[in-house]
Amino acid sequence: MKMIIAVQRIILFAFLGVPKRIPVGGQAVIEGVLMKGPEHWGLAVREPGGSIWLTSWLGSEWLKKGIWKYPVIRGFATMVEMMRIGMRALSKSAEISLGEEDKISPLEMVGAVAVAIFAVAGLFVALPMLVSEYLTSLLGLSHLSKNFMEGILRGIIFVGYIALIGLWKDIQQVFAYHGAEHKTINAYENDAELTPESVAKFSRIHRRCGTSFLLVVIFVSIIVFSAIGGGSILWRIGSRVLLLPLVIGLSYEFIKSASDSNTWGLYCIKPALSLQYITTREPSLDQIEVALAALEVALNPQPADEEQRRGSR
Repeated sequence: MKMIIAVQRIILFAFLGVPKRIPVGGQAVIEGVLMKGPEHWGLAVREPGGSIWLTSWLGSEWLKKGIWKYPVIRGFATMVEMMRIGMRALSKSAEISLGEEDKISPLEMVGAVAVAIFAVAGLFVALPMLVSEYLTSLLGLSHLSKNFMEGILRGIIFVGYIALIGLWKDIQQVFAYHGAEHKTINAYENDAELTPESVAKFSRIHRRCGTSFLLVVIFVSIIVFSAIGGGSILWRIGSRVLLLPLVIGLSYEFIKSASDSNTWGLYCIKPALSLQYITTREPSLDQIEVALAALEVALNPQPADEEQRRGSR
């Protein structure tokens, strides 16, 4: 059971965060929230006894150097870094929230990551491609129509998957912390009072969320994959894997530009925001308290890797 839950959370993890943008961004983890300040990461997790476990660490400098700081390349590099940091936070949050007697072992985590990778490749790459191939042959559609259908199917499969596992109580908890993370960032960016009661009044929808990023990725992938032409099944699968960094990089640049715009960007990104009504839930005041603690420790970090605890409300 722990393995199944871990696989689901790893698959979701890439789509449950707000991509890095100074001053803050964030991501939901198990019974907690990961926040990114200007320089530091802050992690807050609710312990079984009710206290909030806190830690912080300095962000990586490599993203600001060499080729990694250039447009398109920086998008994929940022995604890789967020996944690396995210796995660290996910593993630690599982250990803290489950307690020492029921923590996920390193071997179980490696197994969960491997299963998650195969699940993503099968569900979101191979399956929509094979179905679109069959329908194209059956209906006699053009190459462009085939790629468009593939992108649409990929989106439908993802939304269906999210909606289905959202019925699971454990995943609903993660979605609630996702909502707490968004409310906290919205409150912070609007210079509101940072108390659970004040933050609770803000929207759980955020313009830079990873679930909105997904729809942009689907649209960009239709354009990029249409440009490479047809070929065998193996070629089509391999080309999609190889071109994924380009798709992610281009999507990142679009999201970044749209998030900075209150005119065209706001209208372009608005349809994608509807997905967040599936991947977020209204959080409790206790969950918002955890998100606020993560934000505080990200903005006012403790000495590197120093752990601390805070009593419950």
